[in-house]
Amino acid sequence: MTQSKPSFYPWLVVGLLCVVGCLNYLDRMMITTMRGSILAEIPMTDAQFGLLTSVFLWIYGLLSPLAGFLADRFNRSRVIIGSLFVWSIVTWFTARATTFEELLLTRALMGISEACYIPAALALIVDYHRGATRSLATGIHMGGIMIGQSLGFVGGWLAEKHSWSYAFGVFGLIGVGYAVLLAFTLRDPARPAQPVLSNARPESPIRFKDAITDLFSRKAYLIALTFWGLGGIVSWLVVGWLPTYYKEHFNLSQTVAGLYATGYFHTASLVGVLTGGFLADRWSRTNPRGRILVPFIGLVIAAPGIFIASSTSILPVAIVCFMIYAFTRTFLDANMMPILCLIADERYRATGYGVLNLVACIVGGVGLYAGGMLRDADIDLSRMFQVAALTMLVSAALLYTIKPKPEDISESPEIENKPVLK
Repeated sequence: MTQSKPSFYPWLVVGLLCVVGCLNYLDRMMITTMRGSILAEIPMTDAQFGLLTSVFLWIYGLLSPLAGFLADRFNRSRVIIGSLFVWSIVTWFTARATTFEELLLTRALMGISEACYIPAALALIVDYHRGATRSLATGIHMGGIMIGQSLGFVGGWLAEKHSWSYAFGVFGLIGVGYAVLLAFTLRDPARPAQPVLSNARPESPIRFKDAITDLFSRKAYLIALTFWGLGGIVSWLVVGWLPTYYKEHFNLSQTVAGLYATGYFHTASLVGVLTGGFLADRWSRTNPRGRILVPFIGLVIAAPGIFIASSTSILPVAIVCFMIYAFTRTFLDANMMPILCLIADERYRATGYGVLNLVACIVGGVGLYAGGMLRDADIDLSRMFQVAALTMLVSAALLYTIKPKPEDISESPEIENKPVLK
């Protein structure tokens, strides 16, 4: 049977969702860049300001599995559009808050609405990109998210130029307008026609309990949760404490330390997530484990990158090695959903990623808090990063043990027409 050429629409879907992913992270992150402007109008303690981010993270993480289930149970594109529309309305209402309690409420509502996006978006992308382009498509979308993280400073700039509420109002309206555009352009792929059999039973509806039971009954998924969690602890520890490490270890100013820890770092991450997706797609054409082996190699390279960077007293060496870590570690980000496609039931992919999101939020908080506790105990950041490097090697070893299901190999167009050896 001759393969039909891929249409342009699957790539249009990736492009459309890149913008949504950028808005997703920009809307949630920019509040951290306008602290002074907000405090000038709404007095609050530092603990209260920190709670604005914490309550978002807690609610976002706790609801991620349920949000993923909604994307599995219902139309994914409608879930995405609804999520964008609601969180954009909430962003607009944030600009109208005049008290700490009102701000806290809008952050909680944003956590609820934004939780529905990532699992649905990644599941929709892999629905359209089966095999030859799956990892690169996922990587491009993750790149859009990274751009949103990097643009968080725009909120602070608009707050200084106008007011903190101006930024929320502008991006809220942009999101609402874009949701209307998506309503006319974004759709789920058509399901392949199934042969009609007289004795065939109708497909049972997807239930949350069944999804969770199925996912946690799979050894490979439990391994994935473990290595994703360990990797998350390392990632949050490095991202959260790298500016402090540069500043203290090399006696840099806050501005210069921030530039090395964010500008160079996130640029390397963006290039890495695209490279990891491209390489995995290429390798998967000849090896069904290509999407596993590429991030495995990335983690094996990233671990000594951290170790050397935290052991040297030469600033350029530390910068280069941390950039190597940022570049290769994101190979996993580009391939986590494609890996999930190899180990989980197709019906439960979004739910599975939602559980991964929950784990990431929990370990993220643990990693940041543990770093602070260890510093209070006079443990040097260099030692923490060196232990993180060893933890990353453990994560890589667990990733290597993942074995794809034979029935999922057929999703790759390059090999699906080859005879199956029995």
